[in-house]
Formats: sequence, structure tokens, C-alpha cells
Amino acid sequence: SLDMQYGPMDVLHFHGRHCMERIPERLRLPRGLTSFGTRRCMSSHHENPFVILADPKTGENQGRCFGVMLMDSGSHLEEMEVDPYWTTRVISGMAPYGFTWELAAGASFQTPEAILCASQDGFNALSDCYHRLIREHIVPREFRHAPAPALINSWETAYFHYDASTILRLAREAAGIGLDLLVLDDGWFGHREDDNSSLGDWEVNEKKLGCSLRELSDAIHDLGLQFGLWVEPEMISEDSELFRAHPEWALRDPDRKPVMSRNQMVLDMTRDDVVDYLCKVFDQLMSQARIEYLKWDFNRSVSNLFSCALPADRQGEVGHRFVLGTYRLLAYLREKWPELRIEGCCGGGGRYDAAMLYFSPQIWASDDTDAIERLVIQRGTSYGYPPFTTGCHVSVVPNHQTGRVTSLKTRGLVALSGSLGYEMDPGRLTEEEKAEIVEQIKAYRRSFSLLMDGRSYRLGELEDQEDFTAWQVVSQDRSETVLTVVCTHVRANGLFPHVCLQGLDGTACYRESGSGRVMTGAALMHGGVSLPQFRSEYDSVQLRFEKVNA
Repeated sequence: SLDMQYGPMDVLHFHGRHCMERIPERLRLPRGLTSFGTRRCMSSHHENPFVILADPKTGENQGRCFGVMLMDSGSHLEEMEVDPYWTTRVISGMAPYGFTWELAAGASFQTPEAILCASQDGFNALSDCYHRLIREHIVPREFRHAPAPALINSWETAYFHYDASTILRLAREAAGIGLDLLVLDDGWFGHREDDNSSLGDWEVNEKKLGCSLRELSDAIHDLGLQFGLWVEPEMISEDSELFRAHPEWALRDPDRKPVMSRNQMVLDMTRDDVVDYLCKVFDQLMSQARIEYLKWDFNRSVSNLFSCALPADRQGEVGHRFVLGTYRLLAYLREKWPELRIEGCCGGGGRYDAAMLYFSPQIWASDDTDAIERLVIQRGTSYGYPPFTTGCHVSVVPNHQTGRVTSLKTRGLVALSGSLGYEMDPGRLTEEEKAEIVEQIKAYRRSFSLLMDGRSYRLGELEDQEDFTAWQVVSQDRSETVLTVVCTHVRANGLFPHVCLQGLDGTACYRESGSGRVMTGAALMHGGVSLPQFRSEYDSVQLRFEKVNA
């Protein structure tokens, strides 16, 4: 809770929906009460637990602003109340709706923490503060300066329909273009051939694969790749051996049919026996194969908040206890396998918060892999969360979500602004396309330390993003910078894109790679760079500048 006696203020919040998460919206706070939040027992696709309050004239690079980021993955509420004297009170915390907690004498209750930040120099400076803090103090220390592997995921290539030969062919193609990791997505367990069954039955379907998980992972490692696996541990299918054995382990109201979403229910993570069962599941999985990576999914909101393990007068504790149970399971994995990289996922980006980043060094930003849609999603995400924590994949065209066709170049440049992956079958690519991807992967490896340790800038104000989107990353010592610009709307006789760079050494000279032209840092920041007119929609350009030695 903070009181701000600064006069009229704006609020920047990050709303959305599945396949379009963390969309920034700026509003002038009226007198009275304004609130955002969710009751879905997850930080949600719909409202991120992060708001920014700002003076009305604050922009990306000037003005006063204040960030409030809740470190919690459950239901949350952000309230701003403006009194008759323009004092603004902001409150952020657990959503109070239906919440109760029995607290015995001498016992304690720990509320979620919040990360507060203030900037006098606009939103970019505020974002940089959050990025550095999350990198140095929130994400697991094993991954704070370790490059994320460039991966290929089997989902958009095969969905549920594959066997070991399909996956090994994909692995051979992935190794041939220089990727580091193959992720076997949904469909490897139980009798799961679609999303109607088997969640909870984490036994390898060797009949479907045609081999054991150990044999598959060994074969993939023999190709020079690491091996990753998709899991959705907090869920249970009605058609599963686990549900038939333990129907009381699902969250559901007594004597009522449960609310089904994506043909699945939610496990009661408040129960110690459920979490203990899942710990044993991972013990078994990790002993069966060499697994370096988990894609941890969570594909529906939580409803039917009733636990058979709690009495009627304590059902108000279920939502928060659910989140604590998930944290206990994640903490178990982190302690036992600290080098295991976990990528958080929640129907895409529905659980992108600082608490999940404490366990997961990267989070799948959205199930929408369309490069142009991703410009908006990734820009909104960057206000609070470091770009290197954002899972960004190059997918096929026409895109599976939107049908849009964009060039491989543009898809690559957009994905290179986060942790790189591919959702495609390289065997269907031309030799020219494969060669282009090889260069993208080389660029990723060359630039990831810049992305991870450097300073990121959104270029241009939010309301100016009409015809193109531009962003920049600068090394900490200001010796190197990369500028990326993507055209989103081509016009007849259109304007020449012009951007002013940020964060350089104004007294130094910088040489542009490729053209060799030299400009001072001051000229690049204050005069800017003019680019040729874009002649086709969704075209893109990337420029790299390096400081010239004196």
C-alpha cells in the first residue's frame, strides 16, 4: 500500500486474453476507485500482477513513474483510489474474494512480497531497474548468466501424432542446423492421442513411441542435442487411471458435476499426498531418461475451489494453498535438480509473474507465435520482465494461429529478442531457408550475452506504434548496440522510418556493421537514424553499431 500526493496520475496496466497477453493500456485515473485483477487462482492472461503509476507527461525516456509488481502466482487485486485532493493510494495483493484463513494463536501468515521501483527518467529506466533486479536476485542463480539453449519443439510439427522415428527425424534435422535442444511436447504418456485423457498418468507410452524414454533421450543426445519434456503436473483428466483411483484428488464441488475446461480438471495442490505423489512422478521421470529441460504447462483456469481435505469452514484457504502447493513442488525440483531448466507455460503466457521466475528462468510468452502479434505481446512484457526470460519461437507460415505470412527474416528478428526456439519441421524447408536459420542461431549465440546483461529500450512512445515497431539493446559498457525495426503497416508514398537510439556514449564514435559508416553516439541519440522506406508489409531491418577504438 502506497500513498502518492502528486496530483493527477496515469496508470499503465497489462491486460489481455489467451494468445494476446500483457497488452499495455494507459488510463488517466479518475477520482474514486479503479481496480484490476483476477480470481482465476493464477496470475492470468487477463491482468498481469504489475501496474505502473506515472505523471501524465511521463514517456519512455522522461518523467516520473512508480512500478508495483506482486510476487505471487495466484488470484490478485490492484486498486488505485484517488481522493478529492488528488492523493492516490495504490494497493496490490492477494484477491480478497472468498479468501479466509484460520490462524491459530502464535501462528503466522506470510503475505506475498511486492517489488517496488521508482524512476525519474521514464518507463525505460523503470524497466531496466526491474530487469536487473529480476536477473540478479529472482531467477535461479544457475541461469542468471547462462545462455538459454536454442531449441526446437515438436508441438506445431507433429501435435499428438508421432512416434520415436518422427522425433528422431526431427532431432537429426535440428542438429543439422545447429540447434541445442529438442523438446518432446504433449502426447508421450498414458493413452493420450488428443486432449481428452491421461493427465495424471505420467507413465511413458512405449507402445506409441516404439521404445523407452531412455532409448529416445540417449539417441537424441547421441546427435549432440539436449532433451526436454512437456509436463502439466497440476492437472488431471477424468479419463485417467489417477482419477479413477483418486477422484477426491480433483478440485470439485461436492455432489455437483465439475466445470470442465480443455476436457480436464485441476488437481488439489493443497493436499500433501497430491504433492508427494507428483514428487515421486518426477523422481521416476528423471531416473528414466536424461532430461535437461521441462516445459511446465498449466492449460486452464482454476475453478470449483473445494478441497475434500479441508473442512467446510476452511474452504476459503483453498486458492492460496493451491499456489503454495505448486511452489512446494517446484522447490523440490529446484533443490534436487538445480541444473534442470524449467520453462513456465500457462496456456501460453497466463502465469508470467516474478514468483514463477524464481523457479523458472524463462516463460513461454504466448501461444500466439505470429511475429507481428508478438511485437505487441513482447513489448508489453518488457515493461516489467527481462527479454531473456521470454520464450520466443520462429514458427511456420501461414502461421497456425493467425494465418499470416511473414518472412523468415522478420520471424527470426522478432524471436531473437528473447530465448530462441523453433516450432517447425526443418525437413520441409528449402536449403536456402535452412542456411538462413543457421545464421539466425549463430546470431543468437553471438548476441545472447548482450540480451541478457545489456540494457533494453523501447523506441518511440506507445501511442506512436502505428507503422513500425523499434527496439534496441545496449551493452552495459556501451560499446555495442543492436537496433531492430519491423514494419507493421506499409503505405503508398509512406514516411521514411526514423529512430533515435538510446543509452550510448555521446562522446564516442560508433561504426555500423556492414556499411562501415561512423557516427558519434550523440548523433545517433539526438539526430537518429533514417531508414529506407519499407516496400512490403512486415519487412524488417537490424543494425549493429560498435564503438570505434580511440
